[in-house]
Amino acid sequence: MSAAGRSWAIADHSELMIRKISTRDARYPIGHGHGSDAIHRDPVYSYAVTQLYDDQGLTGTGLAFTLGEGNQLVCEAAEFYAQRLIGKSIEEIMAGFGALQRTLADEQQFRWLGPHKGVVQLALSSVTNACWDLWAKARGVPLWRLLLDLTPEQVVATLDLSYLEDELPAPLALKILSEHLPTRRLRERILKSGYPGYDTSVGWFNYDDEQVRENCKRAIAAGFTAMKLKVGSRDPERDLRRANIVREVAGEKARVMVDANQQWTLPQALEICPRLRTVNPFWIEEPTHPDDVLGHKTLADAIAPVKLALGEHVPNRVVFQKLFAGEMRRIHSSGRRAGGRRERIPGRESALPQVRGPRCAACRRYGPVASTSGFIQPRRARS
Repeated sequence: MSAAGRSWAIADHSELMIRKISTRDARYPIGHGHGSDAIHRDPVYSYAVTQLYDDQGLTGTGLAFTLGEGNQLVCEAAEFYAQRLIGKSIEEIMAGFGALQRTLADEQQFRWLGPHKGVVQLALSSVTNACWDLWAKARGVPLWRLLLDLTPEQVVATLDLSYLEDELPAPLALKILSEHLPTRRLRERILKSGYPGYDTSVGWFNYDDEQVRENCKRAIAAGFTAMKLKVGSRDPERDLRRANIVREVAGEKARVMVDANQQWTLPQALEICPRLRTVNPFWIEEPTHPDDVLGHKTLADAIAPVKLALGEHVPNRVVFQKLFAGEMRRIHSSGRRAGGRRERIPGRESALPQVRGPRCAACRRYGPVASTSGFIQPRRARS
């Protein structure tokens, strides 16, 4: 597509074309119960990798995450989308990225396989993430700095806000971004302090009670003050026993989260979630089917003030909008599933939470390899 009329491309880079693309099916068996949850008992952590190569020798790399079988389908779809970028410069692509993303997502034959969900959305995640990575490398800055360096107009030009116009039209998105510019310096302090993290690896589903107990002790010794346990057992008593172990070891001041990974039906969740109140969970994550917005609203009302955390398997910004409309309080998503940053920026990370107000919190989510390897470290108390 053409970026004619836009004046914010960097002249030195504007003619550097994407000359080649590639995809790779990367799979990592982990075993020993690591990464397991109530649905996915024996995961093979896998990535559909897209790489974009430009004239300067730079490579933009994007990932979509799967659990093994089917990863090759995502790679095939990603190759189909990425081929449409050959011969374009990354500056040209990103100058009108929102419009381009809609064109790709609405490709007349591939759209039938979604739309905006499933394998095609995973493939777009990989390609979209590769575009952002190449753009940041071409400008010589990390991605977070690139996002901060863009003007509000440039940010909005990267967004596909279609199907959100009733609540988030482009002029409103521009207004929200512009109004927050004067106070940006106040928020930049987070670059020094960092975001607090939690440890998921303490309580993978296949771990026995003693391993959960020992993992909690190690997490606390490492400085974590928040940790998450996988629940969703056929026997609810197992979930309650393990949750109480985490609370006992972590202490009353720690934040304890539980994650059912969509295992329960709504009637089951209505029965089990109130019993989890005894461990004072900071949230209960994905208790039932990820698309059941009304069911989650019913459950949230029933167990208040305990909060639900939703969104890991939400495929697109339209469903996120409905979750916010249902006043779900804690929302997170995976940039390796939900179309990459094309869905995260308008749907979760900034704009819709601003429209909905301070009661909606968007949680940042790190990669699964980081969760299992201990790569994510706790934020230390600062003197």
